[in-house]
Amino acid sequence: MTAYDIFLAPFADYGFMRRALIACLCLGLGSGPIGVFLMLRRMSLMGDAMSHAVLPGAAIGYLIAGSLSLTAMGLGGLVAGLSVALLSGLVSRMTVLQEDASFASFYLTSLALGVLIVSLRGSNIDLLHVLFGTILAIDASALYQIGAITTVTLLMLAVIYRPLVMECFDPGFLRAVGGRGPVYHFLFLLLVVLNLVASFQALGTLMAVGLMMLPAAIAQLWSRSLPAMMAIATVTAAASGYIGLIASYHLEFASGPTIIITASLIYCFSILFAPSGIARRFIPRPHLRG
Repeated sequence: MTAYDIFLAPFADYGFMRRALIACLCLGLGSGPIGVFLMLRRMSLMGDAMSHAVLPGAAIGYLIAGSLSLTAMGLGGLVAGLSVALLSGLVSRMTVLQEDASFASFYLTSLALGVLIVSLRGSNIDLLHVLFGTILAIDASALYQIGAITTVTLLMLAVIYRPLVMECFDPGFLRAVGGRGPVYHFLFLLLVVLNLVASFQALGTLMAVGLMMLPAAIAQLWSRSLPAMMAIATVTAAASGYIGLIASYHLEFASGPTIIITASLIYCFSILFAPSGIARRFIPRPHLRG
């Protein structure tokens, strides 16, 4: 078997593999930078909660469309995710609960409700598709939707980049100069939900956050510069998608989990050998000289 047969033939021979690869590249472009900001804002687990929150909307979209329509499920997931984000913020401001506690409560309710809705009208196979994704079944309309979400994400990040960075590192200063912190917080949550909806169509609700947080964690191990971290996260997410698709094709594994496992292996490698990794602790560094 030649290198062409291993690395290029699956995409040259099959249209569904090409569409899956393009989807992974788009997800990497959008989810990578969003994951970095989630990590800097100490909202990593909140991203996981939001990925589960889209499930009831996706399940309702599935029931209305009568099939595994990725567009209908994506729109339903968008409405559900934004609803949970708004309700969690409202509860945290009107009660003694912190935002992470309200997020956890709403996401657990949403997860249970979504599984219940699918199980009432669908089969176990349908439930597995919803929970774990169908990246190889992405059609042209779903691909356009993922591409549109990625475009909106990059454009909006370019517009709100400076105040978003300021809110991450010094929200007090942003308030002092009259910055609208809550507005940028809501816009950021909107981007999180949009990218989770895009990832959900490919990887399912249980692993949608995988291409968002694993590359961000990898990037933090390799760099301390924010632009470099965003670039590393994007490249890592895209590379995980490509390698995962190749491995799943030749080994006949499920594509979605294989992509996340690939990112996890890169993460384990980074833990050991990155500049901030474990191995560097055992390498003696030269002392500073006056």
